[in-house]
Amino acid sequence: MLLELKDVYVNYDHIQALQGISLDVKEGEIVALIGANGAGKSTALNAISGLLKMTSGNINYEKRPITGHSPQAIVRGGIIQVPEGRAILTTLKVRENLEMGAFARKSNRLKEDMNAIFARFPVLQAKAELPAGNLSGGEQQMLALGRALMAKPKLLLMDEPSMGLSPILVREIFHIITEINKQGTSILLVEQNAQMALDISQRGYVLETGRIVLEDTSANLLHNEKVIHAYLGGC
Repeated sequence: MLLELKDVYVNYDHIQALQGISLDVKEGEIVALIGANGAGKSTALNAISGLLKMTSGNINYEKRPITGHSPQAIVRGGIIQVPEGRAILTTLKVRENLEMGAFARKSNRLKEDMNAIFARFPVLQAKAELPAGNLSGGEQQMLALGRALMAKPKLLLMDEPSMGLSPILVREIFHIITEINKQGTSILLVEQNAQMALDISQRGYVLETGRIVLEDTSANLLHNEKVIHAYLGGC
């Protein structure tokens, strides 16, 4: 098991944002975490990343506890988050944003790795010396992915990668996500576009008001009546 959450609670003041969730990600998987706005999806990712303190529960990564570890230590261990809204550094150049992705690494292969990112995202190479704020929404999402890949993650946490993108760009980003997975990176995918998330994942969890209410293979969830009515536009 690559990642395992056991009975995780997170509170905001007196509000329980997560109410004892348990989930896991096996090596090589894409696992989807779907749910409505406010369900606690981003909270779960931030708890894994060490950005939020848990009230109780345990998180294990590669069979070792990471509960209470700093975000920096978690990044060095190979867990990288692509946050909702991308959080690129708009005043820095595209190339500098990519370099920031590798800040925790000790490697003499950074130039080679950046060339690999440019080969995957040619638009980033063409705009490497421009401020990142000049990029379109789709290009910024590619930059956020490229920056994450510069860290050489074992587990990628992706928070709403389709947000604000056109349908054509959404399909392109999801194709890129599947290619990243095929090359060996495990992915926990938080996404409101349940159809796309379940189409590319092997398993999925449904989160409602801080609780896991369904878990199954993605194929089964795509045919689950509750999921169809609540998240897939069924009537």
